[in-house]
Amino acid sequence: MSEYIINTTSGKVKGYVRDGRIDYLGIPYAEAPVGQLRFKRAVPKKPWEDMWDAKEYGAIPIQLSDGKVVGEEDCLTINVQRPLEGDKLPVFIWIYGGGFNTGYSSDEMYRGEAFVKDGILFFCFNYRLNVLGFYDFTTYPGCEDFDSNCGLSDQILALNWIHDNVEAFGGDPNNITIGGESAGGASVVNMLACPGVKGIFQKAIVQSGLPNCMMTHQTARENINLFLEGMRWTEKDLPKLRVEDPKMFLFGNEYVAKYHQYRNPGMFLPGPVQDDLMPVRPIDAIRAGAAEGVRLIIGTNMHEGTMFVHPEDTGFPNSWTMITEMMEKNKHADMIPQIVRFYHPSTDDSFLEYKDSSTSMASAIPPLTGDARQAGGDPFIRFATDYAFEMPAVKVAQGQKEHNPDVWMYRYELVTKAGIKTGWKASHAFELPAVFDKPDHPFTHFVYDGESEKVFRSIVKDMHGDWVNFIKTGEPNDDWPRFEGAYSSVRIYDKETRTEQLDRSRLMKVWGDARFYED
Repeated sequence: MSEYIINTTSGKVKGYVRDGRIDYLGIPYAEAPVGQLRFKRAVPKKPWEDMWDAKEYGAIPIQLSDGKVVGEEDCLTINVQRPLEGDKLPVFIWIYGGGFNTGYSSDEMYRGEAFVKDGILFFCFNYRLNVLGFYDFTTYPGCEDFDSNCGLSDQILALNWIHDNVEAFGGDPNNITIGGESAGGASVVNMLACPGVKGIFQKAIVQSGLPNCMMTHQTARENINLFLEGMRWTEKDLPKLRVEDPKMFLFGNEYVAKYHQYRNPGMFLPGPVQDDLMPVRPIDAIRAGAAEGVRLIIGTNMHEGTMFVHPEDTGFPNSWTMITEMMEKNKHADMIPQIVRFYHPSTDDSFLEYKDSSTSMASAIPPLTGDARQAGGDPFIRFATDYAFEMPAVKVAQGQKEHNPDVWMYRYELVTKAGIKTGWKASHAFELPAVFDKPDHPFTHFVYDGESEKVFRSIVKDMHGDWVNFIKTGEPNDDWPRFEGAYSSVRIYDKETRTEQLDRSRLMKVWGDARFYED
């Protein structure tokens, strides 16, 4: 790599030495999805003739951040970080989360310096989000030439570009791990099911994924009809999508986020749809052997729901009224008694007390200054945690185990002093600082406020260390047995990390194979 210049399938790329590693940043892997390519699937970047100066991160995808509209349409780039020396390096590809709505690869949290220090070649890439990436307009008049799954196509193209160029960057094409958290974790599950990436990676890490965040063309219309309301459009206005400033579309997108649970309780925000890129729903595809041979780590956080369940503008059902409507809409009214008994067994806090919406909404969750697991909020937090994360994660593990015994499950249970004070406990995304070893990130300060440095260093050693072992060797830890089923050894990441036998057989029996919003 003379002067840190390498040849890729797209052309020559120049990297830069920073802090003992080589960075190649902002490399375009697709044509800019603008103009005629807006609402079209990713098109491979035409090779360039001159040198690509990979000095800076590229533009982030269009999104709302801290109340401000940021980002650009032309955002499809890949970032590479590698050690100064070494060849045939183990490879880790990270897919960021954010509900298919926000996120970007240049986020300080997702930079791979800690993995590079451990001798790993690290990749991360941008993909289109929200309206431009995951809204399916293909069933609406005047939009028949739009493509579905634009954001998913970005991910597929990026992974293929990385695979085709991994040796040029010094990586081992036979030792590639993909990983992600939240929508990134869901994306990893999707990649286990997508024919377009079959065989290009050998290992996968799913952190707090949402394996059921998958729409049909018909169910996608439920959220898009809300989008039209938010934009104050009718179907006749949809041609404006071709020409108007896409940043304006975020008004409708925020309206969807605010009201989707009240229109369709339990429905996910817009994500991938079932089509030719994803012909079979991920869990079903995995059960059928779509990811045969892939080694898998998959897990969740103990209190995922505290980030999503709120008294107002909730992200998942916050009352028994909403849960009842969710079950009835999906023809699962017969499940209501067993769901109530499982999530709200107290005779002092019964289902009938929450039947009235005005009562149930008001008592849905306590203020986040207190303990979020007290009576009233707890059933709905646990319901959301299991419905979106825990239960489907076990299903993914069970499905993959039938085609490869090398499956491991974990649960992140570290509740810091700040987690108790705020009521967030071990919430969604709280494991990220440990995975990426980011002691100085603002989110790290929030999660570990009041804790000694020893607590953080210990969880980094345990979690980041297991990830590194898995990326390098395919085995996370000698003390972490493989997944066996609903009753199985599970790695518990806590102040004292350990392995426990968790019995989730009743959880899996309560939910069975119930399907939601799939018609």
